[in-house]
Amino acid sequence: MTCTIEQRVMRKITLRIVPFIMLLYFIAFLDRVNIGFAALTMNAELGFSPAVFGFGAGIFFLGYFLFEVPSNLILHKVGARIWIARVMITWGLVSGGMAFVQGTTSFYTLRFLLGVAEAGFFPGIILYLSYWFPAQKRAQVTAIFMAAAPISTALGSPISAALLEMHGMMGFAGWQWMFVLEAVPAVILGVVVLFWLTDRPEKAKWLSEEERGWLISTLQREQAAKQGTAQHSVWKGLLDKRVLALSLVYFGTSAGLYTLGIWSPQIIKTLGVSSMTVGLLNAIPAVMAVAAMVLWARHSDKTGERSWHVIAACIVAAAGLFMAGSTASIVGVILALTIVNCGISASKPPLWSMPTLFLSGSAAAAGIATINSLGNLGGFVGPFMIGMIKQQTGSYTWGLWFVAGLLILSSLVVLWLSASSRKAQASDSLIQSKH
Repeated sequence: MTCTIEQRVMRKITLRIVPFIMLLYFIAFLDRVNIGFAALTMNAELGFSPAVFGFGAGIFFLGYFLFEVPSNLILHKVGARIWIARVMITWGLVSGGMAFVQGTTSFYTLRFLLGVAEAGFFPGIILYLSYWFPAQKRAQVTAIFMAAAPISTALGSPISAALLEMHGMMGFAGWQWMFVLEAVPAVILGVVVLFWLTDRPEKAKWLSEEERGWLISTLQREQAAKQGTAQHSVWKGLLDKRVLALSLVYFGTSAGLYTLGIWSPQIIKTLGVSSMTVGLLNAIPAVMAVAAMVLWARHSDKTGERSWHVIAACIVAAAGLFMAGSTASIVGVILALTIVNCGISASKPPLWSMPTLFLSGSAAAAGIATINSLGNLGGFVGPFMIGMIKQQTGSYTWGLWFVAGLLILSSLVVLWLSASSRKAQASDSLIQSKH
């Protein structure tokens, strides 16, 4: 009977929540990285150097960093529905405002404000999923949700490239049309959130009383089990060494992800192809990444192992970046970018399943937000360093190798974290056996 209820409840909440939050993340990611396509024409029109563009693209993450933890704590307090709606509407408005950039000051300002507006969205969703899904289901559900990022790249790349072709219509540049038209869905969906999302299982009228009861009691048992070993204050979430270690890991994977999102259109463009061809070629690695992410997360859930799944994925991504910096053929570049995409995408779900294993309540809200905000600074460092190194050397090679080094560092940190966790468990077992 329990099995039947479990299957029924999991099916219901998955169908109700996951496709919708995937759509939200699809639009969020599109608005975050469409700057990479805008650059194909915007940089020349506004006279932006690689260093200026790299800094402007990356400054998004400074705004994101500063407002991430407060945003997630507010979400935990006021509820996901109201706060995620606020996030979406404000970032939609700012993203649309990017169409009116006239120089470096307005470019830097709006990219920073976009980071401020979007702060809290991703960790908010990760936290929200922990309110609905038991721990053993979380990596797979997180993977399905996060698949929206590579899907956004796969579908968004040709769409963004096509919108650039609207150049001159009503006196606006193609990149201006792209920013405005890709911002509208964020505002509309922000309003829809208010009517569709349910804050907690207790309020889910679309579940029967029996289903609600099963879900609430299952999640409460998990919570009670964690309470024996974890303190739940905000400071616990902010200062836990495991949180800081995972932040460093996420820093490397974010540097890799946003290097791809922001610079890969321009890297492909150097091969001498049209903007539309750039859009189509840029979609190939992302499509492969979706499959890699879901299959790897499923394997992680099945085995119950997280650390080595993150380590292996980071090493694969680093190898792809080294390869991307060493090849000049179209086939070689697309193959290298595919390897990078698959590695980075596959690392994320097992990584995001780790903090909720040892944190709950406000500590989980603060811990997840800390990992995301500190980690996303990699989204500033990666694109910025690529731009700086490209301006100094005239090549993307050393910039790509720099980001590969960050991913190797990420895998070493997870290795250390895994070893110290095993040591702590062995010590606890020894103490218990003595008692």
